[in-house]
Amino acid sequence: MQVLCKASNTASDVRCTVCGQGFLVYFTRTSPQEREQRREEITQALRDHHMTSNHASAHPTTGFNLPEWSGAPQHSAAALLGGAPAWAAC
Repeated sequence: MQVLCKASNTASDVRCTVCGQGFLVYFTRTSPQEREQRREEITQALRDHHMTSNHASAHPTTGFNLPEWSGAPQHSAAALLGGAPAWAAC
């Protein structure tokens, strides 16, 4: 299942456990069980951002997909099927 994550300073679906940054999350599938399982993977990926970054802003400033892919975030399956607004991938 692909997920589009976008940093948000207002509302959030998931928060980084290291820095507290909130993220809106758009899923390709809607099963509550799949979303809950994927949230745990998202939380781990957000922690990993801090382990692989040596600057204050560890997370991407634009939307990013999990798993990563080479296309534009706004054209990802998660953005299209998850109903993400156009600004979510920027």
